[in-house]
Parts: sequence; C-alpha cells; structure tokens
Amino acid sequence: MSGEPFKPPEQGKSAFHCPSCKAYANQLWGGAYAPFHGGGSIQEVNGVTFAWCTHCHHESIWVSNKLIYPASTQAPPPNADLPEEILLDYEEASRIVGDSPRGAAALLRLCIQKLCKHLGESGKNINNDIAALVKKGLNPTLQKSLDVVRVIGNEAVHPGTIDLNDEPETAIALFNLVNIITQAMITQPKMIESLYESLPDEKRNQIEQRDK
Repeated sequence: MSGEPFKPPEQGKSAFHCPSCKAYANQLWGGAYAPFHGGGSIQEVNGVTFAWCTHCHHESIWVSNKLIYPASTQAPPPNADLPEEILLDYEEASRIVGDSPRGAAALLRLCIQKLCKHLGESGKNINNDIAALVKKGLNPTLQKSLDVVRVIGNEAVHPGTIDLNDEPETAIALFNLVNIITQAMITQPKMIESLYESLPDEKRNQIEQRDK
C-alpha cells in the first residue's frame, strides 16, 4: 500500500484504496448491461456499476452506493500497536460498518473505553476516564478525539440527533480517530522510549542526575 492516507472505496470516486489489492489507485467506472426480451436488445441495468482498478486490473461490483464484490471493508487498517483485546473489537467493527454503521460506532466506543483502561484508568466510566486523563495533561486535541468517539458511540445505542445509518461516513471517520489516539498515546511514547533507551548508559545517567 502506498503512503497515501487511507481512502475507502466509494461509489463513483476516481481513486481510492482498492478492495482487492489494497493499493491506492485510479478506478475506471462503467455500467452493467444485459439482454432483455429474449436477447433481442441490450440495455443498461439501473443501479449496477463496475470499477476497474488500474493497479491490479480487478473489478469491484457496486449496487447503488454499496460495494457488493469483493467482500471488503471501508474502514482503514488498525494501528499496529493497538492492543490485542482492542484489536478484536476494531476488526469486528470494520467487518460490519458497511451493513451496520451504528453497530460499528458502538464497538469503536468500546475500543476507546478499553484503551482508557489500558492507559491506567478504571475502564468503568468512559467519561470519568477521559476527565482523569485530562487532569494528567492529556493533549486537548486527543481529548476531543476521545469525546467524539464517546458521544457518537453513545448516539449509536441511544436515540439521539445523529443518524449513523444516514451518515455512514461518520462511523468510518471514527476508525481514523481510534488510530490517531493509538498513535499518539501508545506508538509515539513507545518509539521515544526505545530511542531513549538506546542512548549510552552514561548519557542517560547524566540526564537522570540533571532532573533530580
């Protein structure tokens, strides 16, 4: 896959990450045609389209705005550092987001609840956990990301003002937020800690003495 930010397959778009080869590639669109009245005439089938990937030369089949083939997900791949117990919920959400954006949003809310627990909070009340992280110096942008997933996830299971079945792209955006949160709160600290530990012992001792 290229370094292009993940762009999910979307009906009519000229380029996206191919559901077959996963590469970001241009797509060529065409309609479906079939014989009618005993084969006497060829007519276009309303609502059915094909996208031909210029990278792998495979086709995807769409009915109205829905990807029918190949079986795929519109969700971006998970961050490699997402803890395993959270990864299972993320992957389940990615499998169902096309058919049930509300179900996917509820699962992603569960992901950040578990993520808060992974970061040392109770995991019992997601709102309280976010507040505790804020008191510990949580970046305001990450706080907003956590609250977006929390609120929209709540809306998915309780009657509210956001209808995810009418706005499936909102549910898809939540996957990106979970990955952003994981990148900032797990991946980056792990990378920095690894680099710090690679410093010579003498240099690390000097730093520790300086900061006493």
